[in-house]
Amino acid sequence: MPTKTLLITTADGRADALAAFPDSDERHPGVLLYPDAFGVRPVLEEMARELAGHGYYVLVPNIFYRHGPAPVIELPEHISAENRSAVFAQVMPLIKAHTSERALRDAEAYLGFLTGRPEVSAGPVAAIGYCMGGALAMRTAAAHPDQVAAVAGFHPSALVTDAPDSPHHGFPGVSAQVHLGLAEGDMTPESLSELNQTLDTAGVGHTCEVYPGTAHGFTMSDTDAFSASGLQRHWDRLLPLLDRALTGR
Repeated sequence: MPTKTLLITTADGRADALAAFPDSDERHPGVLLYPDAFGVRPVLEEMARELAGHGYYVLVPNIFYRHGPAPVIELPEHISAENRSAVFAQVMPLIKAHTSERALRDAEAYLGFLTGRPEVSAGPVAAIGYCMGGALAMRTAAAHPDQVAAVAGFHPSALVTDAPDSPHHGFPGVSAQVHLGLAEGDMTPESLSELNQTLDTAGVGHTCEVYPGTAHGFTMSDTDAFSASGLQRHWDRLLPLLDRALTGR
C-alpha cells in the first residue's frame, strides 16, 4: 500500500502525519488513526498499511507535533521492561501537555483534512486509537457526531475518571458505533461496569470486551506487551465494525 507524509494545518501550527491508502484511482472511506503514547513509528505504519489493504484511507497524525516532527523522541527498536521506564520519562511530559482542549482543536483539523482529501469518499469516517489514542478517538466522536460513524479503542487509557474533562462526559454526544477492546487489568470489574453503564445511559451502541491473556499495549509488536492472538482479535473486531459503519456491508 502506498504511504505519504503530509502536513496538516491546525489552530496551533502544522502537524505531520502518515497516510496509507489503496493503490487505485477510486475513493475510499476515511479512518483517523490515533497512535499510542509512543507515537508514529514503523509498527503504526504497518498497521495503517494493513488497514489500507482492506480498502480504507488511513491518516495517522503525530499528536505531539507541537514538540517536533515524528519521531518526537528517540525510541528503541523494542520497548522492553528494561527500557520502558526511561522511555516513559521522555513521553510523560508530552502526554501531560496534550490537554483535552488541544486534543479537540486538533481533532477538528484532522477531520477537516481527512474528509477533504480527494482520495476519501464522501460520508462519515471512523476514529480509532490505541492507549491514549483510544480516549482521543472517543473525544473526537463526541465532538463531531455528524462526521464520525465508528469508534474503536484498544487498550485505551482511562475513559471514566474524576477529572472535570473526563472523556465519559462527552459520551452523550457520541452517535457512532463503538468497540472497546481492553487488556486484562486495564479496568477493575467495577470500573468496567461503570463504563458500560455510562455508555448505556448515553444511548451509545457499543461493545466492551476484555481480551483474554493480554496486557496493556497488546496490539503493539514493538513492545513486550505484544500478543499475536490479541492483535488478531483486534482485527476480527475492527474490520467488521468499519464495514458496517462505513461501507454498509
